[in-house]
Amino acid sequence: MMDLIAVNVTEEDKQIVSGRDLHMFLEIGTQYTKWFERMCEYGFSENVDFRAVSQKRLTAQGNESTFIDHELTIDMAKQLCMLARNDKGKQAREYFIQIERDWNSPEKVMGRALKIANNVINNQKITIAQQNQQLQELQPKATYYDLVLQNTSLLSITQIAKDFGLSARRLNQILKDKGVQYKQSDQWFLYQKYADKGYTSSKTTALDAERSVMHTYWTQKGRLFIYELLKSMNILPLIEQVA
Repeated sequence: MMDLIAVNVTEEDKQIVSGRDLHMFLEIGTQYTKWFERMCEYGFSENVDFRAVSQKRLTAQGNESTFIDHELTIDMAKQLCMLARNDKGKQAREYFIQIERDWNSPEKVMGRALKIANNVINNQKITIAQQNQQLQELQPKATYYDLVLQNTSLLSITQIAKDFGLSARRLNQILKDKGVQYKQSDQWFLYQKYADKGYTSSKTTALDAERSVMHTYWTQKGRLFIYELLKSMNILPLIEQVA
């Protein structure tokens, strides 16, 4: 069907017609603004049957001017065609009736419904993605405590030292300086104050029939003790250090 007058669709999925386009097609001799004011006396309501919009255009002199147009509903456009009482009005009214029939066909209704459904799904996906990101941002960064609580194995002083970017020698020296342990015959022992806290678990290895060596391993409880001690000295594990 030939497009006699442009019919546009709003974001709200409603069909609209330009008042000025209709005025021109109907070949109304009266100035548009005066004609439209007179038509509104038939009971048309703003924001129900029409909406005023500001448009810009160039004058013959090349200057930009602003004028008022109106977006009309199809129903209002049909009634204005009847009020024109001429062949143009009859032709335009039949055109709008056909436009409505096509718009309300099962295929077009289903197409709009699918479009709305897709928009809803897409909006939900965006909302879910935003919520997931916010949840991730709200989750605290993994701390040294988290790693310790997930682990139940025994650790050597070398392994614990690596958590802080230290050498085993340096960490042993810190523990000695803090009165936690002492060295005897190349072996480290906890002072009595800490010996019964469950911080260590020692293993003795026989070298021969007369000699043996004891290896001290730290429990997860002992690991946390070292963590708190070093933290009081502003020495943090690598995972908690700010880059």
